[in-house]
Amino acid sequence: MENFNLNELPNQPGKIAIVTGANAGLGYKTTLGLVQKKVKVIMACRDIEKGNNSKADLLKEVPDAQLEILQIDLSSLKSVKNFAKEFQKKYNALDLLINNAGVMMPPYHKTEDGFELQMAANYFGHFALTGLLLDLLKKTSGSRVVNISSLAHKKAKIDFEDLQSEKNYSKYKAYGQSKLACLMFARELQRKLDEHNCKNPISSAVHPGVSRTELFRHFPNWVSVVITPLAPLFTQDSKEGSHSTLMASLDKNVSKGGYYGPQGFKEMKGNPGKANVASQAKNEEDSKKLWKISEKETGVFYSF
Repeated sequence: MENFNLNELPNQPGKIAIVTGANAGLGYKTTLGLVQKKVKVIMACRDIEKGNNSKADLLKEVPDAQLEILQIDLSSLKSVKNFAKEFQKKYNALDLLINNAGVMMPPYHKTEDGFELQMAANYFGHFALTGLLLDLLKKTSGSRVVNISSLAHKKAKIDFEDLQSEKNYSKYKAYGQSKLACLMFARELQRKLDEHNCKNPISSAVHPGVSRTELFRHFPNWVSVVITPLAPLFTQDSKEGSHSTLMASLDKNVSKGGYYGPQGFKEMKGNPGKANVASQAKNEEDSKKLWKISEKETGVFYSF
């Protein structure tokens, strides 16, 4: 799998995928890769106008692409639940759920549900969405759930005493925590599926290495000045960054509960393959604790 090549994979007509945050960056390139393989993609976007503009661009590249836009704001549980209801009215199967959307290091903001924004948009929203769509995923043969984590998970921890950063907010720590939570969720979901003898879906996680996307818009200006000249040495563009997600979504050799990312120096760039999981992400006791908290906080209780 280290030599992943999208062009060598067979087309997969008839499959239906949801890509959250499909209108920009990694989500856009992931969507492009999927429609090139004849997968129908539901572009789950917060901003419908931006979604329509991106859809138009995608159709220029792949004129026969099957695309539909549905509105979702991952930072709002009400919006997530509305999206799930609308999708289930239209479709009776779901092959791929790609939990891609996210925010990176914004100023502190508490959502309408009382969550810190990064934990809401990156993690809690996707936890809820997956749970609400689990029945469809279970009855769809060969279905998969792909969660997007980050290299930042390696230095992160879950602060159970201040999960929403109400006592102390560090945008860097909060981002790392949200991405660690995504990885722990992916692994715990697979454990629970195995415990209940559920063949579908397969749960995995990926990271894009260090990808040049608009997520970096919240970094200080001096960071951009310093990093930009050196960027090609340790970063890759969003198309290359999307390869880990596309591999986890389409490659037949993906493992249950696997974690995938670039194979270059310190996993910052390169062809996708198996990635390293930090010890804290392997802590099953913490993963189970986070799961219980997530069900309680979102009001979405999984039925296996």
